[in-house]
Amino acid sequence: MREIREEKHTPISKRADVVVAGGGIAGISAALAAARSGASVLLIEKQCILGGLATSGLVCVYLPLCDGEGHQVSYGIAEELFRLSIRHGAQGRYPAPWLNHGTMEERKNARFEVQFNPVYLALLAEELLQNHGVELLYDTIICGTHVTDSHLDAVIIENKSGRSAIEAAVFVDATGDADLFWHAGAQTVEYTRRNTLAAWYYSFGRNGLKLNTLGFADILADSDRSVKEPLSDRRFSGLDAAETSEMLCESHRAILTDILSARAQDVYCEPTAISTMPQLRMTRRFSGEYTISDVENGVYFPDSIGMIGDWRRRGKVYEIPFAALYTKSIKNLIGAGRCISVNENMWDITRVIPACAVTGQAAGTAAALTDDIPDMDIHLLQQTLEKQKQKLHFIDI
Repeated sequence: MREIREEKHTPISKRADVVVAGGGIAGISAALAAARSGASVLLIEKQCILGGLATSGLVCVYLPLCDGEGHQVSYGIAEELFRLSIRHGAQGRYPAPWLNHGTMEERKNARFEVQFNPVYLALLAEELLQNHGVELLYDTIICGTHVTDSHLDAVIIENKSGRSAIEAAVFVDATGDADLFWHAGAQTVEYTRRNTLAAWYYSFGRNGLKLNTLGFADILADSDRSVKEPLSDRRFSGLDAAETSEMLCESHRAILTDILSARAQDVYCEPTAISTMPQLRMTRRFSGEYTISDVENGVYFPDSIGMIGDWRRRGKVYEIPFAALYTKSIKNLIGAGRCISVNENMWDITRVIPACAVTGQAAGTAAALTDDIPDMDIHLLQQTLEKQKQKLHFIDI
């Protein structure tokens, strides 16, 4: 490969107690938790709104906070953001038994999930973070790190102001792709099954506003969810720029074909919004001190930082161990959201909104409490999370 040689002297432009990389649900939760714990927080986001796949990606279904058998399992910021997302009304799947004091039997028949308006969530989340003093840095890409003796000193960013470095006591990787861990040289793992094509978009016609959910076809055959036909046989890693660009073009062609087909039936049908980011689900994660497996349903972890259900199947509940959020190789870096340490089957369970919020809250709280994540006083962290209305163990529900 041909190359050019560069010699750069990168200015340090900012410093904060906690820097959160990625403004999706995990990043929002981490930044909010860290700020509420008294830290100065800077959140870096490559898009121009918060929410990640939930907003820019139009994957605007807040999957269940429950186990499918009438018990809520995810609390704290996961529930707070759920309610925030529908503050001005739900678009679909309104969980009346959960929000209107329904009976246990009614809750068993309706998952604690909702379809929300992505614009409202993005704007309300921004307002929430700014009200707590979080500094936002939009339209900014993280392109490198500076590491000294297992300590992440700074992240290297590029935006309209040029190239600069940002220092922090602790960093939270909520990028979804484990970008900080990867740039810092920590061990990472790629998703081997790769991603199917998706082309979700909004349209408006005679019957009003509609979210068209084209693609995503990896739901298990014995799932409670319906199985869809894939848009394409091709799969995408999400880690190659040229390939991802091709994926986006295929997605756009699928949307155009679908909307023109819809217009043949409804001349008033018009597209109103398409995803402004790749609709990728699982790409790369870091290898943590513990890797959670999908067979650990119902397993007690003494270092649990919260619980999640399985959005695909009823009756499964997982405690999330703190050891899945960090590696000893980088002491002041912690992960949250889609890139935590899980096996491939568990990845599909932990990539969704409730799990991102639960792990984000724990990561942000821990980052505000210590700059040596592996040496975290787990009892202090758990006590703090419980004060934040998070429930940690099966016995608590």
